[in-house]
This record gives sequence, C-alpha cells and structure tokens, in this order.
Amino acid sequence: MDPLLLGLIVAIATIVVLFSGVSVALGLLIVSGGFLIVFDGMRSLELLPEIFFGKLNNFALLSIPMFIIMGASIASTRAGADLYEALERWLTRVPGGLVISNLGACALFSAMSGSSPATCAAIGKMGIPEMRKRGYPDAVAAGSIAAGGTLGILIPPSVTMIVYGIATETSIGRLFLAGVIPGLLLVGLFMAWSLYSTWRSGDMNLLTGRSYSWRERIEILPRVLPFLFIILGVLYAMYGGIATPSETAAVGALLCLVIAMVIYKLWSPVALWVVLRDSTRESVMILFIIGAAGVFSYMLSSLFITQSIAEWIGTLDVNRWVLMGAVNVFLLVAGFFLPPVAVILMAAPILLPIITTAGFDPIWFAVILTINMEIGLISPPVGLNLYVINSIAPDIKLKTILVGSLPYVGCMVLAIVLLCLFPGLATWLPDLVMGTMR
Repeated sequence: MDPLLLGLIVAIATIVVLFSGVSVALGLLIVSGGFLIVFDGMRSLELLPEIFFGKLNNFALLSIPMFIIMGASIASTRAGADLYEALERWLTRVPGGLVISNLGACALFSAMSGSSPATCAAIGKMGIPEMRKRGYPDAVAAGSIAAGGTLGILIPPSVTMIVYGIATETSIGRLFLAGVIPGLLLVGLFMAWSLYSTWRSGDMNLLTGRSYSWRERIEILPRVLPFLFIILGVLYAMYGGIATPSETAAVGALLCLVIAMVIYKLWSPVALWVVLRDSTRESVMILFIIGAAGVFSYMLSSLFITQSIAEWIGTLDVNRWVLMGAVNVFLLVAGFFLPPVAVILMAAPILLPIITTAGFDPIWFAVILTINMEIGLISPPVGLNLYVINSIAPDIKLKTILVGSLPYVGCMVLAIVLLCLFPGLATWLPDLVMGTMR
C-alpha cells in the first residue's frame, strides 16, 4: 500500500480511537499495535515494550515530575491569592491596575506552577469576583483569567518545552530562554487589549481602584518574594552552568515544598500527601503519553509513513511561508482536541524534518508551536481553561467566557505574526546567553 494513503488511514484511525473516549496514551498504543500487527505480523509486538521503556530511559525526564511537584506545592497554598493581592496593592492606582494585576499574577503564578488549570483556579477565585464587584464586564473578567492561565506553557520553566526538547532532542536550556521574550510579549498584548476593552466600556471608574498605604504594600511582599527568588534561582543555576535542568528542577521542588511548609504552614501529612499524590498522578500521565508516543513514532517510521510525508512535502513547489501557514493550521486544529503534550509528542517528530528542511529554526518553531497550543486551551470544543473558569463562576455563561477569550486568541495570532516577521524575538536571547547554534 502507498505509504501516503496508509498515513491517511492511520490519521483517521487515530482520530476515531481518541474520540472514542480512551486515554491519549492508550489510544496511541492501540493504533500502533493494530497497524503493526496488520502490516508486520504478531512478531513486531515483541519490540514494543523495549521501545516504550527505552523512550522513558532519558535523564532529562526527571525534570518533569520535579517541576510538577514544584507547581503542585505552590498551587496547594494561598500563594496565588497572595500574589494577586500583592500586585493589586502595588498597581491599584495605575490605570486599569486591577486587570493588569490579574494578568501579571497569572503570568507569575503560571511560571511557578506550569499548570494552566491551576493558574485559572488560583487567580480566578480571587480576581473574577473582585473585577465583577468593581464593575468590569463579565467577558473581560473571565476572558482575561482564562487567557492569562495559558502563559505557563510558554514562560519558563515550562513542562511543555521540556517535552518538546525531549521529543526533538533540542536543548531544553535554549527552549526555556526562547520562551522569555515571546512570553513577555504576550503578557503585554493581553494587558493592552484588556486596557482598551475597559476604556471602550466608557466607565473610567474601572481604571483605578482604592489606594493602599506603603505599609500595606510592603507587608505582603514576604509571602510572595521567596517564590520569585526560587524561579530566578532555578534559571540562574541552569544558565550559570551550576546544574542541569533536572538537578535545578529537583532543588526548586524541594525549596517550594519547604517554603510552603514554613510560610503557609503546610505541615499536615494529609496536605503533603495530596501534593505528592497529585504530582505523581500528573507525572505518570505525561510519562505514559511520552512512552506511547515513542511507540506511535516507531510505527510511523516502520511503515515508512514519516519518511514518505517528509519526502512528499519536500517535493511541493510552494513558498516556505505557505508551508508554515499550513503547519500552523494543522497545529491549531490539533490543539482544539488534544492536550499540548500529546500534540507535541505526536507531531514534532514528523514536523521537525519538514521545518528544518524549509530553513526554519527548530527553537523558533517551538515557540510558534507552543502559542498554537495556548490557543487550544481557550478554544472549543475542549478549551480546558474555559471550563475551569466556568466552574469557578458558574453564573457566567460559557458563551460569555468564550466571547471574552476570543480577543486574546487574536493577540496570540498577532504574536505568531510578529514572531514570523521578527524571529529574533525567540532566538536572540538563547544566542546571547548560550552562543549561536551552527
């Protein structure tokens, strides 16, 4: 059978299996095993356990559960509420200070936790009621938190970037640095839109809040500064040549647990057990997907599907930006239905040879891919962040949350366009800190 036709059949079968309700990892194993049995016979299954566990035999994977523990220990405390309150006290007299506080808190908390749902829940529980009480439109209040929660998969340290680095054998340190400026760019675009939408509403009273004394501003800082120092310390240890990403993640996780216990009195064995239980559950889920994706990639390569697709695209007489546009559409649609980790592990091995052949930087492409995944988090039908916000504020209709988040989707699309026009936004900092790649 023609490998391209076989690839189309595999794609359809994968979609059908994943939409049947089985987990992503199990679905990938079912599809991989089924096609290998049909085309290579039962003996091909003998290699699958070795491929599955071989994919997990990577020292860099240790950083995933460590960063997850780091985020879970923060999410289990009042750190999100304190972070929001600290920014609100310092920015209250700035025009639009409340919405800026929410977006800033989302950016910082998502960078610490690396979890979009956790960010939406932690900041939304405080931010949405306060914004509604001040008279902000429901769409602005809900949409800004939903969009702000997506920043965690781009701003380092990012589990998504770690997964991309492992899947494509790309430097995780470079990927972290590549996400800094685009992440700040997105924060700026989000804030600019929020201020504009608030101003357009015509109620200038929304633009400023109550005033706080300097004492009130300073007394909140000891609760949040230690977490910010941990982030800076992790990044310094990584880029200062002191430790590897896995080692810095382990130290960061331990320090976050200690701070959660000292500052937030997280002494209860039950509370600590919940942190470790939830971290283990999420880590196993991601690692299971990584192993299953390795088997899926082996199946595609064994049946010459990956090679044939790359060769076919290489023969297309199209402008490379047209090709990149098609890749973006594919990623966007995939992100509507699948979690970011699954999309990266399934698509990156196929797309990487294509984009490098077309002359695109794989580090730059990682940022483009991640922003596409962010769009998927606030877009139906899956749109995980939309449902998290709806659970926090059930009286705000899902349609209102969606309408409020759509302008932020536009901001992300604008960020992708700017990155295409100025790729140095993603590559300048990695080249400055770690040297130019040859």
